[in-house]
Amino acid sequence: MGTIDLKQLLESQTLERCPFPIPVGWYFIDYADTLKAGEMRNVFVFDQEWVLFRTESGKPGMTDPYCPHLGAHLGHGGKVCGEHIRCPFHHWEYDTEGWCKNIPYAKLMPPIAKKQAILRALPMVEKYGMMWAWYHPQCEPPSFELPYIPELEDATGYTGSRRGSWTADTCIQEIAENGPDVAHLKFLHGAPIIPPVQTTYEGPVMKLDIGQGYIQGTSYGPGLNVMRFNQHGITATMISYSVPISKEKTQMNMSFRHVDYAEGTPELAASKKVIDHMIGAAEGEESAGFESVDFIVWNNKKYRPNPLLCDGDGPVLQFRKWFKQFYPGYENSTKI
Repeated sequence: MGTIDLKQLLESQTLERCPFPIPVGWYFIDYADTLKAGEMRNVFVFDQEWVLFRTESGKPGMTDPYCPHLGAHLGHGGKVCGEHIRCPFHHWEYDTEGWCKNIPYAKLMPPIAKKQAILRALPMVEKYGMMWAWYHPQCEPPSFELPYIPELEDATGYTGSRRGSWTADTCIQEIAENGPDVAHLKFLHGAPIIPPVQTTYEGPVMKLDIGQGYIQGTSYGPGLNVMRFNQHGITATMISYSVPISKEKTQMNMSFRHVDYAEGTPELAASKKVIDHMIGAAEGEESAGFESVDFIVWNNKKYRPNPLLCDGDGPVLQFRKWFKQFYPGYENSTKI
């Protein structure tokens, strides 16, 4: 027997479940109709607590919870005053960009407060009936915009109120890696074949084609993925908008839409069946959607930065190379 590769055999002792920081991107925070003008609440995402609020004119804001003055928590006793969030302790006020706009008893503002925002605030937009926040670890501004999604934005032509939310005990990259990993569709999900897959990458956008047009997906950074399932003469759409709760916990959120076919038509029935299949096990079908099988893997696996891959695997390494751009400062890391 020749010498054995101990590094290969012992690597699992040093593996981590999630060796990643929170990646850069636009992320879903909540549905727009859950936050009225003048309301505020505390939310936990991106590995920390934040204060989410809506100004009296309707603009959403999301800031660090601790006042730059003496550290009082803005989300416990704080208040929305006009276009600002006000600290309960000494009534310092901040706008949705984190600039201090009022200190009621000060003759002179601290010099830094005249030059820059002093409270970390995340850029926010409202789109698709949802509130989105831009996360960057060094507080850099957004480097790309959220796309136009006709299924969610067009006034007519599409329907479907079905949506769901699931918590996975893993990082957002591991969930996204399922896209190019087509081999698992046969062995974990029970699909009849391993479908061919093609991926293309351009900046923060990844396009995925599974089964030569059978499933076509587009990812816009880590936090938004639009998957169109073209089957049985219809197209049904899954819009996925996951958000990192922490480095090891991800909230998966999805909306399901389809063309507004007339009641009783075979196209409507086919659309609904395809959506059933995306999520779980549709009636009369052997293969299963993510809800049935993926969580047992996600919740228990560890990340192998040097995976042993074979010729039948999908473009996993190309995907990982693309995803690295969302971890600024980690370009040369061997852990990820």
